[in-house]
Amino acid sequence: MASCTEGGSNDRDLELFHFAFRFLVEEPDRILAERGLNRSHHRILYFVGHGGPDMTLTDLLDKLRVSRQALHRPMRQLLDQGLVLLTPVPSNRRMLNVRLSDEGAKLEARLSALQTGYLDKAFAAVGPGAAEAWRQVMEVLAADPTRLGQIDRPTMRVAGRAHHEHGATAHAS
Repeated sequence: MASCTEGGSNDRDLELFHFAFRFLVEEPDRILAERGLNRSHHRILYFVGHGGPDMTLTDLLDKLRVSRQALHRPMRQLLDQGLVLLTPVPSNRRMLNVRLSDEGAKLEARLSALQTGYLDKAFAAVGPGAAEAWRQVMEVLAADPTRLGQIDRPTMRVAGRAHHEHGATAHAS
């Protein structure tokens, strides 16, 4: 039985989410596929491009919530295509800064411009308050699931650590 939200069923909400997501990623996916890349590469490009000049590889792993092993292959492909650059951190040469090359920055900007354009048009079509309401829902789901109250959520593996629903992390053994 579907649970109900304000004004409808969650089943319809999920259906709309899936169709909207498909629309948001369809053209970026096509552009990436021309280069032999996919959505995982897009996420890396996005977060590196928006991570600031001092973003380290460790920062990227934490942001993406993936292991080094999961990041290795797509990162290698981005490096091989000259879209991402790794340089030693001057103060700690064991750490690496990660940034986009000029070509990587152009690709990331093109992909993001498509998606932000779609969102801008959708928010304008709905009217005042649409963007803020959408952001509030997305912030709760993306950043702070504890605001949902009691949720049935197993411990997730996050970049080699156990990530518990209350937001604390503990090193995995």
